[in-house]
Amino acid sequence: MEIEIEYVTVYTTFPSKVEAKETAKILVTEKLAACANLIDQMESIYVWNEQLEESTEVVCLLKTTMEKSIPLMQRIRDLHSYETPCIVCWPVLKGNPDYLDWIRNSL
Repeated sequence: MEIEIEYVTVYTTFPSKVEAKETAKILVTEKLAACANLIDQMESIYVWNEQLEESTEVVCLLKTTMEKSIPLMQRIRDLHSYETPCIVCWPVLKGNPDYLDWIRNSL
């Protein structure tokens, strides 16, 4: 049985709250996302250019539709300061129907 995914959450991170907030406002204003949640002070540990790195980042969770997910992810790439930004799309399998309707009607 194949499940049709209509809604998604796009996860991305930013180096600063200022960049995250500015980008989120653009994405919501351009109706690529209905809502953006910012979570400040996430600690990241990763390897970059063969060096172990640690940094503090801001998580941005964007609520949108599957239909808008590709242009949303492209727009994030266009606006982002990172050379290789983390941008991943997670399916929403179930949710409050009223909230999901609000997402669709906000875009």
